[in-house]
Amino acid sequence: MRAILQPVYGENARVLPLWQVAPWPLMLPPEQAKDHQVILNDIADGLTRGVESTVSTVSEAFFEPVIRLGVTGLSRAGKTVFITSLVANMIGRARMGALAAAADGRIRAAYLQPQPDNTVPRFDYESHLAALTGPTPYWPDGTRTVSELRLSLRVQPTGLLGGVSGPRTIHLDIVDYPGEWLLDLSLLDKSFSDWSAETLARLENREIAGEFLATLADTNPDAKLDEVQAKSLAAAFTGYLQAARAQGLSDCTPGRFLLPGDLAGSPVLTFAPLPRPETPRRHALWREFERRYEAYKREVVKPFFRDHFARIDRQIVLVDALGAIHAGPPAVEDLRQSMADILGAFRPGRNAFLTQLFLGRRVEKILFAATKADHLHQSQHARLTAIIEALVADAKSRADFAGAETAAMAIAALRATTEDTIDHEGRRLDVVRGVLRDTGKSAAFYPGDLPSDPSHLLTPARQGAEKWLDQDYSVMNFAPRPLTLDPGEGPPHIRLDRATQFLIGDRL
Repeated sequence: MRAILQPVYGENARVLPLWQVAPWPLMLPPEQAKDHQVILNDIADGLTRGVESTVSTVSEAFFEPVIRLGVTGLSRAGKTVFITSLVANMIGRARMGALAAAADGRIRAAYLQPQPDNTVPRFDYESHLAALTGPTPYWPDGTRTVSELRLSLRVQPTGLLGGVSGPRTIHLDIVDYPGEWLLDLSLLDKSFSDWSAETLARLENREIAGEFLATLADTNPDAKLDEVQAKSLAAAFTGYLQAARAQGLSDCTPGRFLLPGDLAGSPVLTFAPLPRPETPRRHALWREFERRYEAYKREVVKPFFRDHFARIDRQIVLVDALGAIHAGPPAVEDLRQSMADILGAFRPGRNAFLTQLFLGRRVEKILFAATKADHLHQSQHARLTAIIEALVADAKSRADFAGAETAAMAIAALRATTEDTIDHEGRRLDVVRGVLRDTGKSAAFYPGDLPSDPSHLLTPARQGAEKWLDQDYSVMNFAPRPLTLDPGEGPPHIRLDRATQFLIGDRL
């Protein structure tokens, strides 16, 4: 370094090539220094990108705040419809009266921008909106992987600064992901032995598990690994999970067995629950499945929560409570337990991985929304809300949510029915009317009266009842109805504005 710091004066002064005076690795002939210079350029480029990213993050934190809203739900809960309707109703806010910033006129504009995460698929808002609002509307396909969308809002501040400052930009980053992946978080606390024992105990009395249990009965967990047998067990177990989801059951973990994506056929998805041998041998099937189970947690579950879930500020969990009630007491009990598992996902500190994950950050608000409220007459909405509140309250009593504020309500992100009252066998019945998805015919529908006391559902479910004793509850598959929207209007909904106010109203 002295050759650089001590200048050469006088008539003999000359400029030396940098490679003759610079420290290693540039203290080399040009031919050898070339590769080292490429490395230094890469390092400098990386540092530049890091500085740019930091500046961008600081800029957003101080000048353009970002709210990251996680949207998830269990099977057939309507995540895609919720996000599509939410964005459409934030752009056209005529139906968002319960959102204070919209009602006061403080939201001056709402528009879509490129999402910040270049490696995450964009939520296909335009195609989904066209499906719901076209001449022949239909329900879009459901969530199969993580996707994201950025909605930017120009909001006029309130208070002392509101009168002297112009509108500011607030970004709403909506992260959509399958609810089955959220349930996977509970696996991080469980060994393969514990998970296997719990899963097999649930399957004992389920007819839909017959094929898997029969395959398992012919399996020796302590025998040497046979890859053909392993694939057969994994396929039978996946078949059970698919049947369980079709029946409205919620405990469908591991979630990637149902939505494998590019992991299909990989060893990390080729395992199944096994009874533990007394002393498992080193190369036994049980040992290999244990290794793959741990790899699933390490390579699949943890990266998802580290890369996506840990950065979420607000969370909505959509629940098809009506579908579970229709399926019967076992499905309601399964849903209750799943609520506890989901809320456990917001409980850092119990798991060392989660403690690091949530360090300095936590989910501030969690909304549990019972969807498809339009399948009921408004006279029963309060009862549906009470049921979802009871399910959540039972779960809340078993967990500490690190200060997160929770709420529950009944909503319909897109209203597909109208209400009516008809005479039937001497009774006045409150019904809903809609177009049946399968036949295209218009029909009036009465699903049955939900109990005013949620314990009338939760108690027999806890006690292991197979059927409801006093009443059957029905559900119908309605198609979205054709819409004619005026300028500034989003699709019709039920309490979407109230849900939005709870989730992000305080940040607007």
